[in-house]
Amino acid sequence: MNSVHDMGGMEGLGRLQIERNEPVFHAAWEGRVMGLNAALSAWRKWNLDVFRHEQERIPAAEYLRMSYYERWLITVMSLAQQAGLVSNAEIFSGRPDRSSAPATPPLRPGMVGANRKGSPKVRPTTVTPLFSLGDHVRARIINPTKHTRLPRYLRGHAGEVTTHHGAHVFPDSNAQFHGESPQHLYTVRFRARDVWGEEANPRDSVYADLWEPYLDHA
Repeated sequence: MNSVHDMGGMEGLGRLQIERNEPVFHAAWEGRVMGLNAALSAWRKWNLDVFRHEQERIPAAEYLRMSYYERWLITVMSLAQQAGLVSNAEIFSGRPDRSSAPATPPLRPGMVGANRKGSPKVRPTTVTPLFSLGDHVRARIINPTKHTRLPRYLRGHAGEVTTHHGAHVFPDSNAQFHGESPQHLYTVRFRARDVWGEEANPRDSVYADLWEPYLDHA
């Protein structure tokens, strides 16, 4: 979707500040938010793409004000409430509602190690890929109101297919609970000057992993 989260390629936001020896978490509560997300995600009431779309729906001013894990916390709370795992009163009080029916969490301490490995998103398919290595393609100009992984700054630009990764879960469909709808996934190389003009370094390129529905032959 077109929202403030899709800031790639935009000017006026200043230089990236690289933090040397950056810790995994800057505060203990950030680690707890990650754990909370893992525990609640184990209920399988939503998926990764639903999580990303929900985060994109945070109002722009709030999104820019929040830190990375603040966005995670807001997103987890919203999804948990929508799924009926917690009530609004429980979120604000921090205490369980004694009148709610008890439920056994699907994630147990002994399962945490295996859960950290994640799960593969590659899927089998009998559909022949539309593009081959070396093909020149153009990212489609789309303006979806729902989730998409096609960056705004690449739309309408041409590039070259450098890698074919097979079929993977299609996030645009998965984020709407419309099924995984596996689509072929490619790495496409875009010359920096083709994206940002003659002021870009002629030696620079951008590599993006893009699903087949995002692309046309150039």
